[in-house]
Amino acid sequence: MYKAVFIDVDGTLIRKDHSISAATFDVIQKLKEKNILVVLVSARPLSGIIPIAKKVNLADNPIASLNGAYIAYNGEIIFNSVIDIEAVTNVYDQLQKYDATIIYYQQENWFSELENAGTAHEQKITHIPVTIQPFDAIIALWKKNKTGPNKILVIASEKTTNEIQHVMKQKFINELNIATSKPTYLDVMNKQASKLNAIRLLMQKYNIQQHETIAIGDNFNDKEMIEFAGCGVAMGNAPDAVKEAANYVTDTNNNDGVCKAIKKLMNF
Repeated sequence: MYKAVFIDVDGTLIRKDHSISAATFDVIQKLKEKNILVVLVSARPLSGIIPIAKKVNLADNPIASLNGAYIAYNGEIIFNSVIDIEAVTNVYDQLQKYDATIIYYQQENWFSELENAGTAHEQKITHIPVTIQPFDAIIALWKKNKTGPNKILVIASEKTTNEIQHVMKQKFINELNIATSKPTYLDVMNKQASKLNAIRLLMQKYNIQQHETIAIGDNFNDKEMIEFAGCGVAMGNAPDAVKEAANYVTDTNNNDGVCKAIKKLMNF
């Protein structure tokens, strides 16, 4: 019997137009009625997840944002993992040779050095305005507060993103968790921050066993949690490598893939 379902947001729960189907809404309510823990696990910041959580009556459940680097539950911070300032500076220096937009997420605030198409796209899903200021000013603020970002988002062309990922994984293999959330988005977090670690933490908190979990996702930042879960589900729109890691491949996000997977696995 499954006791928890962990669901990615973009490319998984929501359709291409960011809507949620009535069928998907209904199946999530059935899970809640059966007292099954349902957790949204997303690369988005918390402010970009809450409106979606409200649409499916999950705002009172734990939410794992920023790829698991920041987990909150009814205003309580369950987990908050930040990147060391020295590592942030090293990442910044490494990226200067590339045509890329760098965005820094810290809890519900976010920062960038410039406004462009990348920040404009993120602003559409993040209700807190971006803070635009030079990198040195951003770092000075974090040094003063003895903190750092939960996630660095690098936006570039697909070719450049692949190149950056290859170089960064070699250079920061022991320091950072690095994965794509879509072909042009590279997410950089502390080594302790991942969707998999978020699931493990919440399993411990709610006394849930590995075989009692379902994880559903569509991209490489979901791959670890899909491999780990009692039943890992890949969306029909997922890359082949993610599908190969799954126990079950469902339909696409535009064709009720989450709903179909849950109905099959839960015998609804």
